Amino acid sequence: CRLRASSCLLWRASCSLPSQAYAPAPSASRVTRWRGRARATSAGSECCKPGHFYPTYQCSPLVTASTRAVMTLNNFEEGGDGGNPSECDNKYHLNMEHVVALSTGWYANGRRCGRQIRISAKGRSVLAKVVDECDSLHGCDKPHAFQPPCPPNIVDASQGVWDALGITGDEVGDFPITWSDA
Repeated sequence: CRLRASSCLLWRASCSLPSQAYAPAPSASRVTRWRGRARATSAGSECCKPGHFYPTYQCSPLVTASTRAVMTLNNFEEGGDGGNPSECDNKYHLNMEHVVALSTGWYANGRRCGRQIRISAKGRSVLAKVVDECDSLHGCDKPHAFQPPCPPNIVDASQGVWDALGITGDEVGDFPITWSDA
């Protein structure tokens, strides 16, 4: 998928209420990598499309002892679909580490950086460290690998987290989970 940033439009929303539309700053740069919040393989990744509107969110659902979310797969290694080093520590992480990126509201301006969360699915649970943000406010530009903004309820997890939960094969992609602060 190759798109210019100037081809994308975003629908701005505050806590899922529509606000205004805008187009990101033009850029001649093109990228083919994807940001991991979309699907388990790049063939299924979602790029911004010309003329399409994408919701953005400042808020995420309230965190409880069992917060409902959608888990997606991210490659946190250098050269992986996550793109840049992790926001919290400016480092890449091995995919077998138990690390996650959280939607903007849950990321809370980095207040969860380095903290453990407990993720539960299929009768199992695993602890994972928050190392990055899955940006729910911005997208369709070079810093976001020309991907749409993340939905407000995403836990973008490494392969190690998926493996620890026993989620494999066709189940990998968008998977319903619950999570809480550990």
